[in-house]
Amino acid sequence: MLDRLLANNRKWSSGISERDPTFFERLSHQQRPEYLWIGCSDSRVPANEIVGLDPGEVFVHRNIANLVHTVDLNCSAVLHFAINELNISKILLCGHYGCSGVRAALTRSASGISEHWLGPLQDTIAEHRGELDGIEGEQGRHDRLCELNVERQVHNLAHSPIVQKAWSSGKDVTIHGVIYGLRDGLLRDLEIMVDGPPSP
Repeated sequence: MLDRLLANNRKWSSGISERDPTFFERLSHQQRPEYLWIGCSDSRVPANEIVGLDPGEVFVHRNIANLVHTVDLNCSAVLHFAINELNISKILLCGHYGCSGVRAALTRSASGISEHWLGPLQDTIAEHRGELDGIEGEQGRHDRLCELNVERQVHNLAHSPIVQKAWSSGKDVTIHGVIYGLRDGLLRDLEIMVDGPPSP
């Protein structure tokens, strides 16, 4: 297994060096990503690849079902570092259709620590129960819940103390909600964008 991965790595590195001989030298000096990507851990959703960006251009945090928990120190540390150390101003909260975590929450099939992690999705389901129940077919309900989850996580990000403090100190931080389609490889703008604290 490891031999195959190492061989793949050598081929990848060689290909990049052939196209741009100074790429790795430049990359090794400093990272200056323009975007913070918060997405799902799903192996079918590689952040850099689906937006056509090279290593060094996207700072990435991933977890099951792209959730933003207020008590998740990992996510909070990434968010703080991105905004305050890397001066990133553009945050992409990316969900995806076909998300296994969202499906497990919808069907209540998660167990153990996964059930605990996905708990906040039950609040989203309860809040939108009427809409979800009105959608014919499990696939349609699942797709819609994936979208609603992105909306909720953008809301959570916008209300996080780290982002609130950034805005209050005059930092330019914009959060966009997007969703990726496994069936066609397309990234869709859900037209969910927040660039400052809500008006009083």
